[in-house]
Amino acid sequence: MLTTEATIHFAAKLRFETDPSDVKAARDAGEPFALVDSRGEAAWRQGRIDGAIHLPTAEIAGRAAAVIPAGVPVVVYCWGPGCNGSTRAALAFSLLGYEVREMIGGFEYWAREGLPVVNDHGPILREPDLLTAPAGAIDCAC
Repeated sequence: MLTTEATIHFAAKLRFETDPSDVKAARDAGEPFALVDSRGEAAWRQGRIDGAIHLPTAEIAGRAAAVIPAGVPVVVYCWGPGCNGSTRAALAFSLLGYEVREMIGGFEYWAREGLPVVNDHGPILREPDLLTAPAGAIDCAC
């Protein structure tokens, strides 16, 4: 197998990034990991991924060990592709020694793909945005 700069680059991206449909599939398969919402309180109350742990980026260094046991892999998300909050959160977890992946697309693409979202009042139902997910499927089979 030929190893090139491109091969190294793309392999690293797949090691450190994931996407909403892959996170959903991993959860459905029972893979053990902590899904962390790194947004602030107002964003968390507005809507979040069902079952996520709320741990704002600024609190990770001080609270992560009490919330997520050592050795548990972590997937972090923030608002969406226009926000680098999940990158900062992933860095904070990596500095603590956690295996961490960033969910590209963030909460925005999770919600746009029609995946389970809740707020303080219960489930938020929304149809998938056909620009982000195929009709009747949770992934694009890419």
